[in-house]
Amino acid sequence: MTVQTPGTDHEGTAPVEHPATRTRRRLVLALASAATAMVGLDGAIVNVALPSMQRDLGAGYGTLQWVVVAYGLLLGGFLLFGGRMTDHVGRKRVIVAGLAVFTGASFLAGVATEAEVLIVARGFQGFGGALIVPAALSLLAVTFAEGPERERAFGVFGAVDGLGATFGVVVGGLLAAGLGWRWAFFINVPIGAVLIAVAAVVLAPDERPDRGARLDLAGATSVTGGLLVSVYALHHATVHGWFAASTPALFAVAAALLALFVRIEARSAAPLLPAMMLKNRSVVAANLTAFLGFCALVAFIFLGSLLMQQVLGYSPAQAGVAWLATTATLFVAAMAGTWLVARVGVRWLLLSGLVLVAVGALWMARIPADAGYLTDLLPAFLLAGVGFGFCGPALQLGALSGVAEADTGVASGLVETTREIGGAVGVAAVTTVLVAGSGIEGFHAAFGFVALLAALGAVTAAVGCVRGR
Repeated sequence: MTVQTPGTDHEGTAPVEHPATRTRRRLVLALASAATAMVGLDGAIVNVALPSMQRDLGAGYGTLQWVVVAYGLLLGGFLLFGGRMTDHVGRKRVIVAGLAVFTGASFLAGVATEAEVLIVARGFQGFGGALIVPAALSLLAVTFAEGPERERAFGVFGAVDGLGATFGVVVGGLLAAGLGWRWAFFINVPIGAVLIAVAAVVLAPDERPDRGARLDLAGATSVTGGLLVSVYALHHATVHGWFAASTPALFAVAAALLALFVRIEARSAAPLLPAMMLKNRSVVAANLTAFLGFCALVAFIFLGSLLMQQVLGYSPAQAGVAWLATTATLFVAAMAGTWLVARVGVRWLLLSGLVLVAVGALWMARIPADAGYLTDLLPAFLLAGVGFGFCGPALQLGALSGVAEADTGVASGLVETTREIGGAVGVAAVTTVLVAGSGIEGFHAAFGFVALLAALGAVTAAVGCVRGR
């Protein structure tokens, strides 16, 4: 005779999850997804709205481009630090602090009357995002056990994250033509306040920080500085030229800072990036694939937005709405990827996704100067949406595969860092290709380069990522 006990099913063999626990886990997933989507959305929301900001603030394009650059610099530069802070200080404390900084900075950006104030606010938004993203990913990693349930959770997370990143272009175009660009930032204020309240109620209290634990501040400072200068050097090169005397000097400074980081980490008792993580083949391959994949993703959106407005004569609102096809297919593909990753594995899902992106970019590399939306743009936008949708959950699962619970924060920060830096590198690289050409031929060459980036990402996924789930 089997005696049923609390926490088992009617056969006494499997634990039964308490409804309150199930609800809490769903709320954690919703919180992590919404917070990260807000960060991703704000990375893209200003691209289509820049001309409106330029008119209202009376700033030159050279100044206003820092509205985009400042956000990416601070977000990418501080993600590793945010990941390690998550592990040392606590997930709840870090995500609440990040949401508070992001929300306050969004309000400051919305009321800015000078370009310089807007740029500073965008930088603080990026710093807040650098705290939010690794804390959110770490929350998922410790809330959902490795296996099918984590795959489902990361599928939802990846879909919402990708939706936020691509939907930002749509929202930016519609707001610029309607309520105005300031609402691209004001909209974050009530959302951020709600997320802070949810985090305070739903998340379990963190353990007391270990006062004796050492935080690798020297490593954090050197790697953040190196990444900041690296990304700045890439943007500097697109403005002043790759052969200007200041360009190699900036790259030399970046290389020196990153070399200093390696030296510090080798001697640190509590390194920012544990050496064991770099011995995990799947983690390394997933991060390299994330770098190349997001080079292609951000560059594809950047080039597509410019092509529609500068060559095809689209308004900001029309350009924004045109991206809905990518947004919708990306969301559906990411949800399908949750099911597929359990059957074909991380490697094959990344490989197939990036091949689709490469094909979509090659399609864009042959469209005419009078391209139609349905016959020329839409097929490529659909291919890119499916491809990037497949990549989202697979990248996050690969980047956390085999990582100890104590290091999930820094592992999450690492993959997000490679994504953000990859996006910045991608935009800088394709801008150089675009400027070297002229008219539609320049766009053809730039989209061809995007296809090359996606193909290289497919190779790294095929060679290095784990085969199974």
